[in-house]
Amino acid sequence: MPFSAPTPTPGRLPAFDGLRGVAAFVVLLYHLSLIARPFLDSATPADAWWWLTRTPLKLATAGTEAVLVFFVLSGLVVALPALRAGFGWPSYYVGRMLRLYLPVWAALLLAATLVILFPRDSAAVTAAAWISDSNATSISVQRLLQEAGLWNVSYSIDNVLWSLRWEVAFSLALPFFVAAAILVRRFAFVAAGAAIAASVAGRLVDLDALVYLPAFFLGTIFATQLPRLLRWSESRSAWFWCAAIMTSLLTLIASFLTRAFIPPGSALSAAVWGLSTAGAGGLVLCSLGSPVMIRMLSLRFPQFLGRISFSLYLVHVPLIATLTFMLGDHRWWLVSLVGVPASLLVGWLFYRTIERPSHALARTAARFFAELPRPAPVPTNR
Repeated sequence: MPFSAPTPTPGRLPAFDGLRGVAAFVVLLYHLSLIARPFLDSATPADAWWWLTRTPLKLATAGTEAVLVFFVLSGLVVALPALRAGFGWPSYYVGRMLRLYLPVWAALLLAATLVILFPRDSAAVTAAAWISDSNATSISVQRLLQEAGLWNVSYSIDNVLWSLRWEVAFSLALPFFVAAAILVRRFAFVAAGAAIAASVAGRLVDLDALVYLPAFFLGTIFATQLPRLLRWSESRSAWFWCAAIMTSLLTLIASFLTRAFIPPGSALSAAVWGLSTAGAGGLVLCSLGSPVMIRMLSLRFPQFLGRISFSLYLVHVPLIATLTFMLGDHRWWLVSLVGVPASLLVGWLFYRTIERPSHALARTAARFFAELPRPAPVPTNR
């Protein structure tokens, strides 16, 4: 019997797809900015890197923060089916694992193939930079298998897979997340605040599990409150949503905007960084209720990005890393000019040839397990 909560099934929320797509595009821009950093960051006030990271322009390259948006969205949309009558856990686990692992394995094979076909010379890039420190220059079977399991802490064949480790952990622990969210649903506001506080504590003690898992829990809380949130959002004014969007965006990147008076690396800076989870949750709520944000995220390009978001996320680092080693990171501008359209194109192709068939297979497997006969209950004497 699934966990139950008073949560009717809402219609599909296309703004969530658009938000996910924009977040994936921001992650792409973030990694391009890391390639360019050695040539933009002179460590002086008002240089190019200062403008990119200490002003609202940071929103375009807030990659780590965009991943928090993914996590809150996953907490919401993955938990929703578990709140409905007839939900089956065996079929969920089969379908969910296939949806995650099959595209990941294909992306790893693509990344490994690129490394083999286009050898990476460390001399072509800046030493001690992201491109040289976080991207593999050779492939071993052992490393490939380790990264395919999604339990490593760090990933060099496909750098973005660090976040999939937390997606898998949340997916496996979904019954506990849902049960906890239902238990606290009468105190949802307090529970959401506690989840944000836990992320802040995670930054303070430098514990990734305490940073990221509360973001999933925040989304799960939203799932149990979805009908109430939809009703509540209908009575908010346009001015309210404008203020909510601006507050969420600024909170998301507050740790960068406050570096002029809060020293990076300090406890206070870490605490402000932890508040990014609140900004991510705020953006999810705004995409649920703000008419302007819903219209913007429902436009064709954000919807296209949303459709290919997982594929774009998986393939863009192997592509831009290959381009960077081929062209040299001093041609970061050329890497960006080529890398953005190439990532979108390959992301779309990957979606059509790998992700979409993987999802179809996952649905078929989940239905198969759902239709398996269940053992009859054992009669008891009374």
